This record gives sequence, structure tokens and C-alpha cells, in this order.
Amino acid sequence: MAAALFRAHAAAGGELDKWRIESVGTWCADGQPASPLAQLVMAERGIPLATHLSRSVDANILNQANVVLVMTRSHRDALCAEFPMARGKTHLISELDGFEFDIADPYGKPLSAYEACADSLEQLITRGYAKIASWAAPASTQIENV
Repeated sequence: MAAALFRAHAAAGGELDKWRIESVGTWCADGQPASPLAQLVMAERGIPLATHLSRSVDANILNQANVVLVMTRSHRDALCAEFPMARGKTHLISELDGFEFDIADPYGKPLSAYEACADSLEQLITRGYAKIASWAAPASTQIENV
């Protein structure tokens, strides 16, 4: 949901061509569609997820990224332990609001958890969009969501 929301925000501002936006997971099965509730919540925002397929993070993806946004401290810690070269560019998405807190994964929870998660992500991306750009500069801009 975070990658789709970021993509929509960049597109609304006419800046989609400035970004390469990827969504990858730390612990996922490759090739799986977004959960039906994630698809529903995003469709209600006019953002389709029907073509999204899960993909695991790897060194190549992280080497190409200028900014890596993660949802939880455990994601950050795991990535930085396995891929030390990602340390300086890996941030909690909550840092966009000046804090460090985990965004709970709504998977397996009711629709309300997906709605709350999407609301939080949308607010963080809206308020922190300029911060993402500053983290990406001066290198060419791209973002990875894990």
C-alpha cells in the first residue's frame, strides 16, 4: 500500500517521472497478489493493486536504491544486518513525521486495520514527501518500500 500511495502522490504532483518506486518484502513469498482487503482499501482511494505481485528484497534492489523505507524497526534491523550497504539509506517510514514507530502490518486483520494502516501511510507520505526527496538527493531519485 505504501508504494502505491507514494506513486499516487508523486503522480498527483506531476513528479512521477522523478521516481522509480518499488515494493519489496523482507519476509514474503514471491509472486503473490496483494491481499483482497488491501486491494479493496486502495480501490476505494482510486488506486488499483490488481497487478501487484510480492517480491523479496535482494542486494541488487538495495544497491540501486537511494532511499529505502521500511515499516518496522525489525525490518530495518534485518535489512541492515543482512545488507550493511543499505544502512545509510534505510529509514522507518514513520521518520517522515519526525518519530520512530512501527507501522503494524494489517495482514490477517479486519478491514478496519487496513483502513487505519492506509490512512497512516497516506498522512506520512503527504507530510513527509519533501523529506523523502531530501534523503534521495543529490543522487538520482528512487524509492524502495519494504
